[in-house]
Amino acid sequence: MNVNRTLGKCYNHKRIYRLMKCVNLQSVIRKKRKKYIKSTPQITAENILNRKFIEASPNNKWLTDVTEFKLANGTKAYLSAILDLGDNSIVSYVLGHSNNNQLVFETFDLAIKNNPTAKPLFHSDRGFQYTNKVFKSKLDSISATQSMSRVGRCIDNGPMEGFWGIIKSEMYYLRKFNTFDELKLSIDNYIDFYNNKRLQKKLKGLAPIEYREQTLSA
Repeated sequence: MNVNRTLGKCYNHKRIYRLMKCVNLQSVIRKKRKKYIKSTPQITAENILNRKFIEASPNNKWLTDVTEFKLANGTKAYLSAILDLGDNSIVSYVLGHSNNNQLVFETFDLAIKNNPTAKPLFHSDRGFQYTNKVFKSKLDSISATQSMSRVGRCIDNGPMEGFWGIIKSEMYYLRKFNTFDELKLSIDNYIDFYNNKRLQKKLKGLAPIEYREQTLSA
């Protein structure tokens, strides 16, 4: 014991603990790192997108990812979204309490429900949800082509990462969110604004949905 060694004494450790408790003295203990069990991906794909982020028409190239939000009470929420490179629109999104397969599956199902004829090149990182066999079967069912970022290369999914930066800087970082429902309402309102009112130079000064409707009807 350091106290005994420093003072040249032989105090019982229980006495030391009792005295520390009396003066509300506690040692600083480093938190143990969580042990993560590495999982072997069931399905992987090449980086077919290969940073070719320019696309003239909607429903040809879709990007997806999940990002985390923290609430004021310490709990977390997870936003899964799919972005169309053809018009920069968010074609579907789901906010959930957990970052799991179901969150991603629901996002994909919603995108296909709204775009039943789409057969896009579908790009993601190598997260466990996207390397799942069930997810691959969903892509195969609509004849979509799967593409994945290289390990540790976030830039391979750059536009999706860019959208996360936009929504967080323009909505999330500006206020505190106390409840999940409060955050969800704000995300709903922001994505509606982003899709329908946020004008983009890339889209010839149009909002994503405005550009999308013009392109698909041409």
